[in-house]
Amino acid sequence: MSRLLPTNWIKRLGLDLAPFRPRLLDDLKGYTRGRFMTDLGAGLTVGIVALPLAMAFAIASGVKPEAGLFTAIIAGFLISALGGSSVQIGGPAGAFIVIVYGIVEHYGVANLLISTVLAGMLLFVLGLFRLGVLVRYIPVSIVIGFTNGIAVLIALSQFKDLLGLSPQHMPADFVGQLRTIGAHAHQFNPFALGLGVLTVFSLWAWPRVFSPGRLPKVMLEARSFRLASRMPGPMVVLLVLTVVAALLQLPVATIGSRFGGIPQALPQLAWPDFSWEGVRNLFIPTITIALLGAIESLLCARVADNLTDLRRHNPNQELMAQGVANMVAPFFGGIPATGTIARTVTNVRAGATSPVAGMVHALALLLIVLVAAPLAVHVPLPVLSGILLFVAWNMGEWREFIKLRHFNYTYRTILIGTFLLTVIFDLTVAVEVGLVLACVFFIYRMSTLFRIESLAMVDPQIAVFKLYGVLFFGAVGKVEDLAEQVPAEARVVVLEAHRLISIDTSGLEALLQLRRALARKDIPLVLCEVNEQPLGLIHRAHHDETLGPANVVTDLPSALLRARQLLPAAGHSMGSQQ
Repeated sequence: MSRLLPTNWIKRLGLDLAPFRPRLLDDLKGYTRGRFMTDLGAGLTVGIVALPLAMAFAIASGVKPEAGLFTAIIAGFLISALGGSSVQIGGPAGAFIVIVYGIVEHYGVANLLISTVLAGMLLFVLGLFRLGVLVRYIPVSIVIGFTNGIAVLIALSQFKDLLGLSPQHMPADFVGQLRTIGAHAHQFNPFALGLGVLTVFSLWAWPRVFSPGRLPKVMLEARSFRLASRMPGPMVVLLVLTVVAALLQLPVATIGSRFGGIPQALPQLAWPDFSWEGVRNLFIPTITIALLGAIESLLCARVADNLTDLRRHNPNQELMAQGVANMVAPFFGGIPATGTIARTVTNVRAGATSPVAGMVHALALLLIVLVAAPLAVHVPLPVLSGILLFVAWNMGEWREFIKLRHFNYTYRTILIGTFLLTVIFDLTVAVEVGLVLACVFFIYRMSTLFRIESLAMVDPQIAVFKLYGVLFFGAVGKVEDLAEQVPAEARVVVLEAHRLISIDTSGLEALLQLRRALARKDIPLVLCEVNEQPLGLIHRAHHDETLGPANVVTDLPSALLRARQLLPAAGHSMGSQQ
C-alpha cells in the first residue's frame, strides 16, 4: 500500500513541493494575552482603515461596494490565517482596479469570478512548486513602470465621480475614458468637485496636524488629541464629509442613489455561471490576475519584512494562501484579492505581532457590515473618489521619473516603456514587453562582457588567445570571427579559458565550428585551464574526442608544450598540401 501513497509518487517524480504550513501555526506557539491585546488593537485599526478603501476599490472596479467588503472579509481572513507572513493584510487592492474594470467591461461579472477562481488555482500551484522566488527576478524598472501606470489609470477612473459626471457607459481604456470625460464635461457638478478636493486635502493634512511643532504641546498632550491622532484619516474624513453632505443635502451621487445600499447580512454562497467555452476565452484575464496578485503580494510582504523584526515571510506559503483566498472569495461575490501595502503598513505601525491581527481586521469589517450597513447609503461617491485619488498618489513612485537621468539608457527605456504601455494598452502587454526588453538588454550587456584577448608569444607559430566572461548564444559571434583573426604565420591556436566562467550549448557549438574552420587551414586547436562548468558540458556532450583528449590540458605551459608537439605535424600537413 505504501507504493500508492501520493508522497511516494511525488518522490519518484523528483518533485520538491513546498509544505503547506501557515505562519499562524508557528506564531501561536507561546502566544500570550498581552500579544493578543496588541493584535486586537492593530486588527481593529486596520479594519476601520479597510472599510472605505474596500468600498472605493469595488466601485472603481465596476462592481457593487459590497463585493469589496466581502472580499476584504473572506479573502482577508484566509490570507492572514493561511499565509506565510506574520503581518500581511490581504483584500481588494488598488492595483486591481484597472484590471477588474477591464474584465467586467469585456467579459462580465460572472466571468470575472471564474477568472479569479482560476487565477487562485494558478497561484496555489505556483506556491506549491516553490515558484514564489521567481517574482523576485522581475526587474525593479518594470515594477515601478507598471505601478506608476496603474496609479495614473486609477486617478483617471475617478474623474467621473470627482466631477459629478454621469455617462451611461465608461470605457476601460485610457483614450476612451478621456473622450467620455470630455464628452460629458457639460454635466460638471461643482459640489462633487468640492467634496473630492476637500477629501484629498483632508487626507493630506490629517497626519500633519498632529506632528510635533504644528500644535501647542499642551493640546498634543491632551487625551482627546492623543485619541484623535490614533484615528485613521480615511475613516475620519469619510464620516465627517458624509455627515456634512447629508446635513447640507448636497446634490451629489451616493452609494444609496447608485447602488441602493449595502446588504446588512452575511455574504451568501453562490455558484457563478460556468462553461468551458468561457474558460478558454479567459486565459489572458486569468494570467493577468495571477501575475499581478503574485507580484503585489510578495512585494508587500517584502516591505513588511523591512519594517519589523519578525521572521521573514515564506513566499511559497504566501502564494498558496493567496490562491486559496482567490478560489473561495468569488463564491461569495468577492473580487480578486492580494496583499495590500497601505493596510499592511498600518498593521505593522499599530504593533501587530502575528496573523491574528489580520484575522481580527476581517472580523471587525464583518461586524461593521452587520451593524452599520444601512448608514452606507449616505456615503458620497466623490468622497470615495477623493480617497482613491489620494491612494493613487501615494501608490506611485513619482520621484523615480526625476531620478531617471542618473540611470543608464536600458533602465530608462524599460521603466518608461512599461509605464506608457500600462497606461495606453494594459498591464499584461506592459509586463510582457518589459520582460522582453529586459532580456534583450541583459543579453546585449552580457555579450559585451565576453571578450577575447590576444597574448604576445615568443613563438610566432603559436597564437594564444584568452577568453573572458560567459560564452553563450549572445556572444558566439566573437568566437566565430576568431578564425579570421589568426595571424598568417600561426600554425597552432591555443585558447586559455581560465577566466571563462560559463558556456552554453551555443557557445560549445561555436568552439566546435572554430575548430572546424581552423582544421580547414590545418591549424590545430588546444584548450587549457578550462573551468569546471565548461569542461563538464564538453564531457556531457561527448565532444572530448572531437576536440582531442590530448588537446584539452590543465595549464598554459602544458598547452604551449602540446602546441610545440603539434607544430611539425601542422607544418608537414601544410607542406604536403602545397
